[in-house]
This record gives sequence, structure tokens and C-alpha cells, in this order.
Amino acid sequence: MRNRLLALRQSLRNRNLKAFLIPHADEHQCEYTPAPAQRLAWLTGFTGSAGLAVVTLDAGALYVDGRYTLQARQQVDGGNFEQLRLHDDKVEDWLRSRLGDGDEIGYDPMLHTRGEIEKIAKAVAATGIILVAVAKNPIDAIWLERPPPSKNPAFPHPLEFSGEKSRHKRARIGADLAAGNLEAAILTGLDSIAWLLNIRGSDVEHSPLVLGYLILNNNGKAVFFVDEDKISDEVRDHLGAGVRIKAYTKFLSAVKRCGRGGKRILVDLKHTPAAVVAAVEAGGGEVVDRDDPCLLAKACKNNVELDGARAAHVRDAVAMGKFLCWFESNISSGQIDELTATEKLLELRQQQDRFHSPSFDTISGAGANGAIVHYRSGPETNRKITGDMLYLLDSGAQYLDGTTDLTRTIAVGHTTEEQRDRFTRVLKGHIALAQARFPASRSGAHLDALARKALWDIGLDYDHGTGHGVGSFLGVHEGPQSISRTGFAATLQPGMILSNEPGFYKAGEYGIRIENLMIVRASHFGNEERPMHIFETITFVPIDTRLVNAHMMSSAEITWLNIYHDQIREKISPYLEGAELDWLIRATRAIMVI
Repeated sequence: MRNRLLALRQSLRNRNLKAFLIPHADEHQCEYTPAPAQRLAWLTGFTGSAGLAVVTLDAGALYVDGRYTLQARQQVDGGNFEQLRLHDDKVEDWLRSRLGDGDEIGYDPMLHTRGEIEKIAKAVAATGIILVAVAKNPIDAIWLERPPPSKNPAFPHPLEFSGEKSRHKRARIGADLAAGNLEAAILTGLDSIAWLLNIRGSDVEHSPLVLGYLILNNNGKAVFFVDEDKISDEVRDHLGAGVRIKAYTKFLSAVKRCGRGGKRILVDLKHTPAAVVAAVEAGGGEVVDRDDPCLLAKACKNNVELDGARAAHVRDAVAMGKFLCWFESNISSGQIDELTATEKLLELRQQQDRFHSPSFDTISGAGANGAIVHYRSGPETNRKITGDMLYLLDSGAQYLDGTTDLTRTIAVGHTTEEQRDRFTRVLKGHIALAQARFPASRSGAHLDALARKALWDIGLDYDHGTGHGVGSFLGVHEGPQSISRTGFAATLQPGMILSNEPGFYKAGEYGIRIENLMIVRASHFGNEERPMHIFETITFVPIDTRLVNAHMMSSAEITWLNIYHDQIREKISPYLEGAELDWLIRATRAIMVI
């Protein structure tokens, strides 16, 4: 890594720059960046899904959030990069302490939003520091072995899975644009484009996305900027006459023309590269800052998508049931480690109908590795799952009809009273959220505390959100919905899918997380003075009752757990037999109500 830093610094000197910003983001603000866009990982070694590095001619800093603190310490040389907290420490403060009047900081305008740049620029302006957009990213020039862009073909996402034709989606959103006196909307988010066009691909690891940009006009017609080699005749026919295909590289020049004559163009400034905003303005267009018009429509799944999600979760639960039976039967051999467990689970998922790929890198954490929130096992860290420990398994899959994500914490050998106490508190929080009934006008921020109370009662907490949105054969992390202290971006609406995943992590010892996915549904109890919503749990994998301290739970909580396990037996038992069915019956046996 040091040689890479030296090469970058020489490149900065050649450009008369005193510093350069390196975000995790790619040109589309993807969570999982395509291989050619993994500049932050290439330079620093940090492979987490959120982060920012800044490099000066003689120093460096890496900003990561609470999920990745331990991971970053393991992956990144502290002599090259000072580690700071992404949301607490300010990059502008670090820059002001090292740079002065007239110093220029470079940034790639395709990798940052305008808001990000303006915030930093305003904060450092008083000291005379200047932010400068660079036409060509200096890392790309020195990354000699940089992977080429994907050539994987796009494929249709048919009506049997999408539930609505693309032309109807485009007409509906186009009519909204016209009603707002907007000429067009610029879309750079790959999941929005995939949803709107009813296409999928494999350009991004774990997410079935196609690299491209889209201009949607207010008449419902669209221009799709994509590598044309990826678009087969079948896909062209699927898209229809209302979608024109143009080269990926022609996007910015088309954006400039889009706004000619002062036309009003919708741009989501929170998610769109600064270069795109500048292109609209350079062409004479008026930028109208509105949310991506696909975000909320995509988040509120239709009945076909919801039924697909339910069906995908049943198949996924069958694979998980087979895995957990295998795990229990073989754990005493001492031969199972984090990687072999991951491989076995993938093998069992691949046997399920409509399986496409994992939905993220499986988090297979034995003992202390489970305390690293977004841990990824590798040859250097791989650990045997043996002795007395907790094993945390967070995994999911992409099926053609739905996306899954679940976490289970499994007892291996003997467990301690403290571990059972913490597990039970996490379970109590999980149940409290699963059972929540809440006014229709509320966001996830109003519910987050429900999942934390049992931990707060003894002065404990966890440093991640409680729930994230999930797509429909799209991203495993989807906005705008979330359940977190900052989750005010959207009210929770029927059809949204969210995770329910409280946890507890004791650094150096163990991690605990229990995660299911839930659908937001309207409540129809008849005695409500105002519209209310509830959650429908759609994950059906047993929770390890060996870790439950029943004396800490209320009778209502125990009843919820017993009913949940009854539902699992009902849904999954028809697909298991022999030892696997025997395991399921044991794993879902009722615990006594006290």
C-alpha cells in the first residue's frame, strides 16, 4: 500500500494539488461498488461498504462508521492512515489543521454529490483552502492493474416477478413530472433504473444491476445510456420503442442538451454526482432538487413482489434449515470453520429454485470474530467453530422473485450466563419491534428505541441501525425506509420490506444479532381512532432457544416465540424429511410460558 500512496502523492504534485479525497462511492453511489470503482479498497486495504479517505503530501486519514471500526484497524496500516469516525469527526477539521491559504484539494466530481463538496468547501474557505474538480481521477492513472468494466449481459425481469410493466411505471412517473412542470428526471441510481425498466444484470457483486444512466422525459419515454454490447435483441424488445439505447459514455453530453432553453430538470442532489448537476447547469437547464421519483414507488412493493418475497423466504428457510441440521450434526467433529460453513450454506441455497446469487458477502463470525459487525472471513482470519463459543451467521440470497437477509446466533458448546442474558435482551428487542403497532405517519426513527430498551436498561447498546429497507430482487439495502435514530427520511408505508436486527457486540469475545425481514402492513383491528400499521415477519428460520433465559421474558414474549416457531414448522416441514425434519421439530419445540 505504501508504494501506491507514494505514486498518488507524486501524481498530486504533478497536478499542483496538496490533497485528494477518495470516497468509497462509485459513479452511481452504489453500496457495493463494481470492481473498477473500488479505489478506496485499492489504496487503503479497507473493504467496508462505507468510508472516506483523504491523502495529503505527507499524511492520510480514513473515516469509517461504527460498523467498521474493528475491521478498519485490522485491514489498514495505521502508520499511513489515521483512523477517524465518519459521522463524528469532520474531514474539514483534519484538512484545516494540515493545509493553508491557497492550497488546493482535488476531488472527482463523479464520485461526490454537490452537497458533500459544498459542505467541505464552505468549512475550509475561511483558511483559504480551495476544492478543485479534476477531470481525470489520479488513482485511475496509477492503478495499472485496474479491472475492466463488466461486459455481463442485461436480462429482462418479467411481469410474473415485477407485477407492473415498465411502460406503465414510466407513464405514471412521467405524468408526475409533467404535473410539476418538469421536463425530465435524471436517474443515476442503478437500482432505480433496474426497477423502472424491469431489467436486471450482474455488473455489481451481490446486486442484480446493470451499469447505466437514464433520462426519463415527462412523456414517459426514456433514454438509457449503457454499454450497448450488454443489450441483446431480447432486452431491446422487452424495453420497447419507448426506451432509446445510447452509449454509456454519451451521458454527460446528453445531460447538457437536456436542459437547453431553461428547462426544469429533476435531480436528486442527495444521490447524484456533482458532475451531473454541473452538466445540467452548463446546458442552461434549471436544476430542481427532488427525491429520485423511483425511490418511494420501488420501496412500496406491489402484491406480486410481496408474494414473491414470501415465496423466496420459504425456499431460503429450507436451505437454512438443511444447513443448521448439517451444522448441528457435524460441529462436534471440530472440522467446521467459518469458510467451510459459508461454502456449505451457499451449496444448499444453490439447490433452491430461482436462486441467482448471494445478496451480500456472508458474515460467518466465530467467537470474537462475531463481534466485528461487518466481518468478512478470509484465509488470514478464518477460525474453527469449536469449543465453547457463539457463532454469528448473517447471510442472504438473491432469488428471481425476492431478496433475503437474515442473521442467527448459534450456541456452540457451553454458553455463559452473560451470553444468555445479552442474547435474551436482544431477542426481547427483536420481539418488541416485530409486534409494534404504530401510527401510519411514523418513520423508523420513532420505532428504533423499541429494539434497544432491554439493552439500555443495563447500560448497553449497539452501533448500527436496527433495520434497513430491502429490494425485490434488487439491493439488499434499500432506501428511503430504515429503522434507526436517523431514519426520518420516509414514513413507513404498506408494502415496504425492512429488516429487524438488534444486536450486541463484546469486542474480543462474541457478537449477537437476530435478524428477520418484515413487511409493513395496514392494521385492521377495527378499534383504532387513526390509521395504524403493523409488521408481518417473513423470515422463517428457528431462533436458538438454548440461548434464551426464559425467566427474563414476559409470557407475551414467550408466546410470540412459540407461535413464531409453530409457523416455521408449518411452512418448512413439508420440504424436510428424516434427520432434517427431526432437527426442525427439536429446534422449534415450545418453551414453557412462565
